Amino acid sequence: MFPELNNLLNTTPDRVEQGKLTVLCDAKTDGSFLVHHFLSFYLKANCKVCFVAFIQSFSHYNIVGQKLGVSLTVARERGQLVFLEGLKSSVDIFFQTQEEPHPLQFLREASAGSLQPLYEFVREALKPVDHGEATWRCPVLLVDDLSVLLSLGLGAVAVLDFIHYCRATVCWELKGNVVALVHDRGDAEDEENDILLNGLSHQSHLILRAEGLATGFCKDVHGQLRILWRRPSQPTAQRDRSLTYQYKIQDKTVSFFAKGMSPAVL
Repeated sequence: MFPELNNLLNTTPDRVEQGKLTVLCDAKTDGSFLVHHFLSFYLKANCKVCFVAFIQSFSHYNIVGQKLGVSLTVARERGQLVFLEGLKSSVDIFFQTQEEPHPLQFLREASAGSLQPLYEFVREALKPVDHGEATWRCPVLLVDDLSVLLSLGLGAVAVLDFIHYCRATVCWELKGNVVALVHDRGDAEDEENDILLNGLSHQSHLILRAEGLATGFCKDVHGQLRILWRRPSQPTAQRDRSLTYQYKIQDKTVSFFAKGMSPAVL
């Protein structure tokens, strides 16, 4: 995790909020550093994590995690981490006989439209454990990333339904959290992605939006991060508060600073 980002969000692994939906969004840049932050944050917070990864392999996340002070291998062995490797599972579902419904069963269906098997996988992974097993602080669902599901043929409504059911189970019933990454392609003709992004934003409690610089590449400033705190149950004028920072990604951390306050500029 990145201590400076924790400071901006006013949180620590010892003080984890519960029942929240956090939306990670990137536009014209790579927002994967936010996924790595929250993965390592919740593992250090002693939470039970179900990680649905469609973008990278387990070894990739594990290598980055080790730089941030966590071992995904150890977490998986001790039952703290349940990892669904989408890249590998998508191959298995086509070339191996499945005795039970696969979480990515929709890939084999002629008309992809239901994510119920994936939801059942998440619910089973995060259900309360029996007495005698290790107990964790709270359950967390992390998805990297939801935009891939659109590319695989699912509609935005099906993906929003999946998140809705996950929120009902993880956030409300189990008092845990959901964190999901989605891309903002900036394509006015991509209506499905716009519906997905707007729908998630409407339900969310916290939005972290990473954006590329309008001026282009800079070796000392890699982008800007807009943090939007939301209270969905409150009137619009009372529920939203936002801050914007620029950032620079380094080997084992990310530095944040106010616009125009980069050490290279000063």
